[in-house]
Amino acid sequence: MHVKYLIVGAGPTGLGAARRLAELGENDFLVLERNAYAGGLAASFRDSAGFTWDIGGHVVFSHYEYFDRLIEEALDGAFLEHMRIARVRIADRWVPYPFQNNIRHLPQDMQWECVEGLMPGKRPEAQPVNFREWIDCVFGAGIARHFMVPYNFKVWATPAELMGYRWIGERVSVIDLEMVVRNIILSLDQVSWGPNNVFRFPLHGGTGEIFRRMADRLGDRVRRSTAVVGVDAESRTVRCANGEVFTYDHMLSTGPLDLLVLEQVNAASETLRDAARQLARNSVYVAGVGVDGMQEDDTCWMYFPEDTSPFYRLTNFHNYSPNNAALPGRSRALMAETSWSAHKPEKLDTLMDKTIEGLVNTTMLRNEERDRILSTWSIAVDYGYPVPTLGRDAALATLQPWLEARSIYSRGRFGGWKYEVANMDHSVMQGVEWAERMLLGKEETTYRV
Repeated sequence: MHVKYLIVGAGPTGLGAARRLAELGENDFLVLERNAYAGGLAASFRDSAGFTWDIGGHVVFSHYEYFDRLIEEALDGAFLEHMRIARVRIADRWVPYPFQNNIRHLPQDMQWECVEGLMPGKRPEAQPVNFREWIDCVFGAGIARHFMVPYNFKVWATPAELMGYRWIGERVSVIDLEMVVRNIILSLDQVSWGPNNVFRFPLHGGTGEIFRRMADRLGDRVRRSTAVVGVDAESRTVRCANGEVFTYDHMLSTGPLDLLVLEQVNAASETLRDAARQLARNSVYVAGVGVDGMQEDDTCWMYFPEDTSPFYRLTNFHNYSPNNAALPGRSRALMAETSWSAHKPEKLDTLMDKTIEGLVNTTMLRNEERDRILSTWSIAVDYGYPVPTLGRDAALATLQPWLEARSIYSRGRFGGWKYEVANMDHSVMQGVEWAERMLLGKEETTYRV
């Protein structure tokens, strides 16, 4: 079968591309999805006890009017809107997020250590060469020791010395010494920073509801349970695990870029394969714990830099929508995320037990509530975050031009391998902008090769 535009992956990027092609009147396309469901890493699942879980703590916020309209159309108004309430668990207390802007909540000795590290002459002044040095230059020794270094290792499962820092942009709130001191003396909190301080969430079905509906509206142009296993870049032919073969004029690949080069494209040279091996990632274990009974807690999500828990982030998923819980208003859904890698190994078979211990240690679950756990659910995601390592940009500069010269466009969270444009809205818009490039000749602005 031949199609003009072949899209591999029915996640946010692939569905965004397909939707835009159809909007522009192009019907000669097909989406191949290896899973039996659409959504990719933005899919949601309902467990046997009636709890709904996402693959991590997704929230819907946007940099794009197009994405906003897409969400409103897909959900037909069936969403909730929240003001972000986020906190950091440290020193047996809760500190408002961003941590570095609200250190007045720390014990006084920790406050002083953080402020002292920000004083003139205390921070390194040389140009940093990696993320670890950037942390010291921007935040000083105190904030680095208590939060930035341990937290980022828990998230990335990668030493900060191996990471670049050019990706940061709006991802990390930088710091102002005058503001820090003012907040301490005047007992002020600064909590509104960031693009996700207001976010939306589907009323029913979790984040995956958005992409289920998008896929359903594309009908038989989305083929589920159709895994691509081989790509002949010269003849523009794709071979699938079920024996089907497709030819194409242009291909959008939204799966992991390293697997595309190392396992699928048959003409990849050793130079390309070496570049693909430079791409690093972490893996993430998402644990859902459904509990009978409520607590007074309006927090959306929380960060955990200390070793009192294995998880780096916890989401009060019942606060996103009460329908995420099996008994709305009477049970709560706690969703924890723990990373692992060769730098930070984890024993997955014991990680649920460690997660529950961590919930107790951090006051998110009372010890007596262990017997009131209604459900435990988990998913181990091999590809969690694309890590912005020092060698990433050079690898992409080798891989992407070679692929594009053969009409293969690799986009999306792991297709593009750029964490800084891997939010849900970014991912959808990478697909939208690719479609507009194909049909209208417009320049892509979200993802740049």
